[in-house]
Amino acid sequence: MSFDTRSGTRGARQPSAGWAFRWFNKLMAKRIRRRGGGKFQGFNALVLTTVGAKSGLERANPVGWFPGKDGSWLIVASAAGAAGNPAWYYNLAAHPDKVQIEFDGRKIAVVAEQLHGVARADAWRQIIAAAPRFGQYQVKTDRELPIIRLVPRSGQGAA
Repeated sequence: MSFDTRSGTRGARQPSAGWAFRWFNKLMAKRIRRRGGGKFQGFNALVLTTVGAKSGLERANPVGWFPGKDGSWLIVASAAGAAGNPAWYYNLAAHPDKVQIEFDGRKIAVVAEQLHGVARADAWRQIIAAAPRFGQYQVKTDRELPIIRLVPRSGQGAA
């Protein structure tokens, strides 16, 4: 499935990718790795490692996740309701088969796919039931928040 969500024309202020933001992301990723998982902003958390769309370098970001069907993981490219997608969304779009997640002390190679249509609608209902905050993020922006399903690559175990 394609990664096709464009930036919106309105939304919450997106944090600058300055040194403080990068430092905080590194700190949270380190905490998630050390604890073997845990919570990040009240959600189950994992470390999402992508390959930069432009740089080709690995990028690690802590993200909240929700259980998907068949042992997959669902993540939302919400950027807290900003008009633009988070940078990691574009990294996934460029390299959906070069993704890794870390939690529970494990590293799992996954493939990313954006959900559309009925699959997205079903996942969205599940996500906002578990975390109503995402419903508030959607109201802040005019872009449809992308929902990404992460599936273990062949030969990899699921949660």
